[in-house]
Amino acid sequence: MATYCLTVARLQLALGHGARRLHISTAYRAKAKVSMSRFEPTSFISYEKLQSNIDIVRKRLNRPLTLSEKIVYGHLDDPHNQEIDRGRTYLRLRPDRVAMQDATAQMAMLQFISSGLPKVAVPSTIHCDHLIEAQVGGPEDLARAKDVNHEVYNFLSSAGAKYGVGFWKPGSGIIHQIILENYAYPGVMLIGTDSHTPNGGGLGSICIGVGGADAVDVMAGIPWELKCPKVSGLQSSSCSFFFLFFCHFINVLSSSKVIGVKLTGTLSGWTSPKDVILKVAGILTVKGGTGAIIEYHGPGVDSISCTGMATICNMGAEIGATTSVFPYNHRMRTYLKKTGRAEIAAVADEYSDLLVPDQGCEYDQIIELNLDELKPHINGPFTPDLAHPVSEVGAAAQKNGWPLEVKVGLIGSCTNSSYEDMGRAASVAKQALDKGLKCKAQFTVTPGSEQIRATIERDGYSKILGDVGGVVLANACGPCIGQWDRRDVKKGEKNTIVTSYNRNFTARNDANPATHAFVTSPEIVTALAIAGTLNFNPETDYLTTPSGEKFKLEPPNGDELPSRDFDPGQDTYQHPPADGSSLKVDVNPQSNRLQLLEPFDKWHRNDLENMQVLIKVKGKCTTDHISAAGPWLKFRGHLDNISNNMLIGAVNSENDAVNKIKNHLTGEYGGVPDVARHYKANGISWVVVGDDNYGEGSSREHAALEPRHLGGRAIIVKSFARIHETNLKKQGLLPLTFSNPSDYDKIRPDDKISIRGLKSFAPGKPLTAVLKHSDGTEETLQLNHSFNETQIQWFQAGSALNRMKEMQH
Repeated sequence: MATYCLTVARLQLALGHGARRLHISTAYRAKAKVSMSRFEPTSFISYEKLQSNIDIVRKRLNRPLTLSEKIVYGHLDDPHNQEIDRGRTYLRLRPDRVAMQDATAQMAMLQFISSGLPKVAVPSTIHCDHLIEAQVGGPEDLARAKDVNHEVYNFLSSAGAKYGVGFWKPGSGIIHQIILENYAYPGVMLIGTDSHTPNGGGLGSICIGVGGADAVDVMAGIPWELKCPKVSGLQSSSCSFFFLFFCHFINVLSSSKVIGVKLTGTLSGWTSPKDVILKVAGILTVKGGTGAIIEYHGPGVDSISCTGMATICNMGAEIGATTSVFPYNHRMRTYLKKTGRAEIAAVADEYSDLLVPDQGCEYDQIIELNLDELKPHINGPFTPDLAHPVSEVGAAAQKNGWPLEVKVGLIGSCTNSSYEDMGRAASVAKQALDKGLKCKAQFTVTPGSEQIRATIERDGYSKILGDVGGVVLANACGPCIGQWDRRDVKKGEKNTIVTSYNRNFTARNDANPATHAFVTSPEIVTALAIAGTLNFNPETDYLTTPSGEKFKLEPPNGDELPSRDFDPGQDTYQHPPADGSSLKVDVNPQSNRLQLLEPFDKWHRNDLENMQVLIKVKGKCTTDHISAAGPWLKFRGHLDNISNNMLIGAVNSENDAVNKIKNHLTGEYGGVPDVARHYKANGISWVVVGDDNYGEGSSREHAALEPRHLGGRAIIVKSFARIHETNLKKQGLLPLTFSNPSDYDKIRPDDKISIRGLKSFAPGKPLTAVLKHSDGTEETLQLNHSFNETQIQWFQAGSALNRMKEMQH
């Protein structure tokens, strides 16, 4: 290695310090050939290609680039000719790989099968983490899940083998933790069928959550589209009240930008990486980052571990961000080495100038956070952007009537299940145990991966967390996504839980709309579970031992990485065979879990006339409201069955009721899916009308597939969450926004709507809606859209998948 470095230094001297690293790397191509992962020894990292693309774009733009621009532009399909108009044009990109969790992989693989292609074009993986319900404990819950979901796991395993997709068996762990441990690396572009895919940004990656249809595009070798990041109009602030208001206002109006978060100071004491994103969520709100890439930078970055950076990027999904990313540094290098990827660390060091922002680059907006001044936070209830310092949440709860008693504390999830997280939680738990205390609340622990589970068991963390009252659950998503067979409270019973998860929408964790869920760091969850109340600040408040002694918890500590390296645990990975063409993937026509797809109908070349308003949705409408998870996850591979949950969680503006709308053919009230099916059976197309940030939350494309399947044609709202808008386009629906948001108020629940202008449908050209009221009057509205030419072809063909098939003939 020393000889190699000396020779490189001589080459630099001969070529001059201004010479591109590309030239040096080319001279030593054989030495620099590094596999993307140990599971794909013949797929190599190509920093040379990244460098070449960046050089072309930098020359064209003639300005310094942010890190996110470097990685995104570095993956352009055609860097010479790609139109780059920030905030307007769609970039055609070539991601390096695809990852799918089992709930979304079912539909993604069904769509890939429908495409007729023989094998995936890029490295791809399936991860079984969503279908394991938390009930008793890890081993028992895993065994039950394997039995209950046998048909689905067999389908995914066989489909992966046939089409060249790696398969992580149930019990392997949560998709995002496995990606961080095995597949993410600085500069990679990865797309995943889960909204928290940006977790990989903690390792300097651009990882983006998408719907399954987008994943199919990439697996099929088709360039994938992303709106060009906008970087202009520098804003700066130290988080004053005026700035918070201004940020909220500006973010409502803008999109497709790069927001820089400058970190100064150092994390210490009870403050954790989770507090960074909880604070940012409070500043930007759940829609403040919509369409944006969040790029963290500044001297404070070096005080955060690699897995801590992943935590911050993971929860960027809660502010609507396309993705989040950190610059390459020594923390990432150490993590790569500890996870068996020293060769990747070495080549990343060689190309480190590609993996950090250019000096002098500008951001569309800057937020500055001084980590020395940052306090532990807890956000909620019912929304992840309602931020409180831990010192103030007790008073806020008393003022607002939130239950103070903490019923359950839950640590883990894809957001906070690293070795460091578990160590810091265990350090809090041990202090309590040493004083004779256990948790007053129920307490659960979810390891992020089999590797984490095995390592914390070996190093004693599991025993400490168990002794304090914790139940170790399976290596899976569990309660974070509603896979929780909770029995300690009845549905409708008001109660409080605290979690180290990322998302706390109404009924998200336990299907109980009266559960007040708060998100915070694992160490704060542990402290509150021990205290049993929200009205406890571990920085200042005292606990009482069984003997009456008062004591205060010391700030938590935990090793960033295990000193004895990771214990890999059980081998749970299935390699696809070199040639799976002879293998079969059988789907039983009588199955209620899996259903082969039928193509959607093509556009009939006319305007859409006299469509019934199915439901006018009032207020927040996430993908959980549109296509609930929990018990419905078992139908993710069966479009007709899962469509029975369509919009059953949305609030009807007509009567403030949930899943109760008027059937305008019969005059009777019924469930949303039932009325939709009745309209479809009678040849009536329908539309949904919605509010702001419609479709925020999980990336589940079922929230787009179900309306299309049941006869929907358009979704008209004030604004969309990014992933859901794209998912709707992919399925041949029209996601449209009011040119004037107040026009939402003009639509009545019994209206019939015609959408005109489709014969001349073109990018940037608004469409027209004609409202026919039941009293015989009419109104005309202008509707905007974000379709580009390719996406218009999806609509005309009936879906992106239909268009893909057309292009094969």
